[in-house]
Amino acid sequence: MNAKNSVRSAPDAAPGADVSQEATGPGQPACPPALAELRARVRAFVQERVMPCEPVLDAGGAPARTALRGLQDEAKQAGLWALPLPVEFGGQGIGLAQYAHLAEAEGASDHGPAALGSSTLLDVLMLSRHAGEQVQQRWLPGIAAGELRSSYAMTEPDTPGTDPAQTATRAVAEPDGNWTLEGRKWFITGAGDADLVTVLARTGAAESGTDGLSLFAVPASAAGFTVLREVPVLGAGGQWEIALDGVTVGPDHLVGEPGRALRIAGERLRLGRVLRCLRWLGQAERAFGLMCERAGQRRQSSGPLADRQLVQQMVFDSLLAIRSTRPLVYEAVARLAAGDDARLESGLAKVAAARMLQQVADAAIQVHGAAGLGPDTALPGLFRTGRAARLLDGPDELHIAAVARRVLRGYGVTSRTDPSGR
Repeated sequence: MNAKNSVRSAPDAAPGADVSQEATGPGQPACPPALAELRARVRAFVQERVMPCEPVLDAGGAPARTALRGLQDEAKQAGLWALPLPVEFGGQGIGLAQYAHLAEAEGASDHGPAALGSSTLLDVLMLSRHAGEQVQQRWLPGIAAGELRSSYAMTEPDTPGTDPAQTATRAVAEPDGNWTLEGRKWFITGAGDADLVTVLARTGAAESGTDGLSLFAVPASAAGFTVLREVPVLGAGGQWEIALDGVTVGPDHLVGEPGRALRIAGERLRLGRVLRCLRWLGQAERAFGLMCERAGQRRQSSGPLADRQLVQQMVFDSLLAIRSTRPLVYEAVARLAAGDDARLESGLAKVAAARMLQQVADAAIQVHGAAGLGPDTALPGLFRTGRAARLLDGPDELHIAAVARRVLRGYGVTSRTDPSGR
């Protein structure tokens, strides 16, 4: 899921982000010189074009779709479209190690990746690597171009999202080779407007376990596919619950080999977590800039808030959180880009980045006072994203336990809670 930011006034956008970058930028790994100008252009586009549109984009509906299409057209004209997508699908083919420096700038707004065409990266890579030729030809060009919308449905309302072995949605093979799907999914980002949804379903005979899980590319127009409701996240929309009641798809809509879904899902999640962390860094920078700006401008009878030691403490703690988190994220980026095992590094980065965003956004709200709770800044949305981040792609506790078990195995300790050694 991906909770949307709350509305904010356009005049705050650029000044807050500029102050943030000047204050914390040196903690960022050196941007390759060849990317510096591109990163500046991405940052300017997000600040000057995307952030002012956030009230409309956050509200959803037809006006939001129109505004997003306009931003996407502008991004294409500016040469900023689909920076990390493969060249064969209309992208610019920038690899992860380089794109990381751009992802922070894109992610300063929750809508930045969609406006710039990078939000489809996970679906494009998954379908291009694992889907059949017919699905690729029918869907990939439109998804990569921003003309079609895709979604990924894994979480279910009646089973723990952290335990895919309990997946209840089932796909039954029919005599004619087709598959019929039954089940429900929820907290599915963008499902309300999606054209294609990739669904995790059980294809094996067992009622539980991970060996019999498969992925299917399901057109949202298929008979039996129903969007049941929008599921607000702390009051913000963007998440949906769907039902699959006898949805039939052809054999070519199986994504990957039957029973191998978790291998594909793991590949997707590892990259997705790192991308989220980079975007959360960008959002924390934004909150930090707003906080520092407020501390300098807001005056009491005895002087500005910036003179107060408790405010200085919040500035220090927030800067420390950002500077401490960024190396963890870029270490995960480096290992993933090199094709190395990054499970430990991505687990550390994910927990640290989620906590960091919540902490910095909370401090910024505190410095703003009542204004930080209202609709005139991005802070309510940034705080909501930070709180939701501690559950997205697995709660903190899951990652903490997984990292600890992996470390302890290096010391010859095997946890009873994970006898498989995963």
